[in-house]
Amino acid sequence: MKKFLLTLTAIAAMTGTASAADLAARPYTKAPPPVVQPSWTGFYFFGGGGGGVWDADTGTQVTATGAPILGFNQRQGGDGWYGTVGAGYDWQTANSWVIGVFADGQFGSLKGTIQDQTPFLAGNIKNDYSWAAGARLGYLIAPNVLSYVNAGYSSSHWKGTTLFNTATALPGGVHTNDFDRGGWFVGGGVENNLNIFGITAPGWFMKTEYRAAYYDKKNISELVDGTNALTGTDITFKPLVQTISTSLVYRFNWSGPVVAKY
Repeated sequence: MKKFLLTLTAIAAMTGTASAADLAARPYTKAPPPVVQPSWTGFYFFGGGGGGVWDADTGTQVTATGAPILGFNQRQGGDGWYGTVGAGYDWQTANSWVIGVFADGQFGSLKGTIQDQTPFLAGNIKNDYSWAAGARLGYLIAPNVLSYVNAGYSSSHWKGTTLFNTATALPGGVHTNDFDRGGWFVGGGVENNLNIFGITAPGWFMKTEYRAAYYDKKNISELVDGTNALTGTDITFKPLVQTISTSLVYRFNWSGPVVAKY
């Protein structure tokens, strides 16, 4: 019996050795390549255009005392187009948040009307350029799509105008000078890499943004042509400018710092 068990053990051992010898060596395989996500951290510049509207609380007051004439205000406004250029810098946090600072300028023609209530004089006034500087906070709803809000300081320039008599449509002999108004703005938008449209464009983005700028009140002096003598009244003017624009954006380091995920 013992001889029989020893024989079976020897056969099993030889069979296992032969089977192990018949197995092929495990093939070598590389680790899968890392998934590379470009970082939003870095400098960028942009340029584009859009349209805008403005409205302003206006009235007429006596220059010496500041007392309103007729005792009520009006709301007047205008609209038009503009172009924009700017630059900024963003920081992407360890998660999906992006914070940044930027500055930009707008130039164009947002034209509307101002009016003196007594006598009834009116003229076209135009916001021809402005600039802004501020900060933005965004969240990556996809690795290449940023939704953001922004806010900051803005300054606007308004062209002077000749006032016309509204009854005769003839010049009223009165004009206003150019002036600047400062204030603050708030807005938001979406920025996305152009690759989402099937275009191979590393570093190129498109953003669409809405902005509302609230400017300080200005007492616009009415001046008599030729002598620049005061007429005794001012037009009060407190504008709100709302714009929407679409811009092309170029990010300098879109192929730079990366986060590798396996």
